[in-house]
Amino acid sequence: MKTEVRFHRNLVFATLDSLKLIFNEQKQADKVLKQTLKRDKRWGSRDRGFIAETTYDIVRWQRLYAKAADVKAPYSREDLFRLFAVWAVHKGHSLPNWPQLEGTPVRRIRGKFDELKNERVYRESIPDWLDAMGLEQLGGQWEEEIKALNQQADVVLRTNTLRTNKTQLKDALEDAEIRTQSKKIAPDALVLEERTNVFSLPIFKEGWFEVQDVSSQQVAPLLDVQPGMRVVDACAGAGGKTLHLAALMENKGQIIATDIYDFKLAELKRRARRAGAHNIETRFIDSPKVIKKLYGKADRVLIDAPCSGLGVLKRNPDSKWKLSPEFMEEVQALQADILSRYSRMVKPGGKMVYATCSILPAENQLQIEKFLASEAGEGFKKETDKTLWPSKTGYDGFYMCLLTKSN
Repeated sequence: MKTEVRFHRNLVFATLDSLKLIFNEQKQADKVLKQTLKRDKRWGSRDRGFIAETTYDIVRWQRLYAKAADVKAPYSREDLFRLFAVWAVHKGHSLPNWPQLEGTPVRRIRGKFDELKNERVYRESIPDWLDAMGLEQLGGQWEEEIKALNQQADVVLRTNTLRTNKTQLKDALEDAEIRTQSKKIAPDALVLEERTNVFSLPIFKEGWFEVQDVSSQQVAPLLDVQPGMRVVDACAGAGGKTLHLAALMENKGQIIATDIYDFKLAELKRRARRAGAHNIETRFIDSPKVIKKLYGKADRVLIDAPCSGLGVLKRNPDSKWKLSPEFMEEVQALQADILSRYSRMVKPGGKMVYATCSILPAENQLQIEKFLASEAGEGFKKETDKTLWPSKTGYDGFYMCLLTKSN
């Protein structure tokens, strides 16, 4: 039996304020929510959960809900209330008796949903061009993948083996009344049975774990790093995979983490201190010289390339509204350029992994094929590659390819 949800005005208003910033001002959903959730100290975890989950749900299904509500972006306050009303009807909730929701045509909305579920662009709530691109590149499999990518992501932790082990972490979480499950495919992973805010736990502050999806946790091990090596994480960002590499190397050797965004490297340094990862050196790419100095110097290179992020729509549903055909072309050109230049850092006899959080062949297998056929790819050999399909794993979509360089 479904429990009746009682809506609180201040929580609904906070949700609509968040949606206005995300839809009308193209702000990033996670950053907007971070600010919104700080608004009222009296909100408990259930209140914050309502705001976050309702906001994400309306963002994820924006096209479907907007069509059912007969509204178009940019949305007025009245439009946002209509989106909220449609969301509530779709979820089977009774609408509160508020003036803003008076006269909501509940039966007509339900009929509209029945009608819209026959068209994939509404049923899966995606732009036309993205649906066409997915269909062109993945054929019949696109249907399964986009459906899986519309499911909410699990919260997955990666045990930081520099600080603890998985058994100890699991026990400490049990003590905090957080139940988890192990996954064989990622030996350090624990998947939460229920969503909860793990960042407030003392063991998080002590560096016992990072939040990292099961699929993402499979990239660093593919690079086959050993303690004492010199490893370059070429597009390190805020360092999720850099920290995993440091743990796999047992803090021995050197990891050079490079990125074109200095603020991301600053975040990486902060995270590394918490994790107790001492073998990481950050280098800000402020000129091509930074990369050139590393030519032929690395035993291992990880290129976690910029991409469409299509594989992580589960956790970033707003990105499907921000992507464009022009961006897809630009990012593919960037991937090819990065592969061509950064691959020169690999020593003879060394290894390189190219990875993306995308499921599209144009960003993945086809990039590797082009690279291997180019002058820059001479001497490289593809050892293995795999696509992690959300429809099959239940986790994020990823591609990873291991290449070796001949002596």
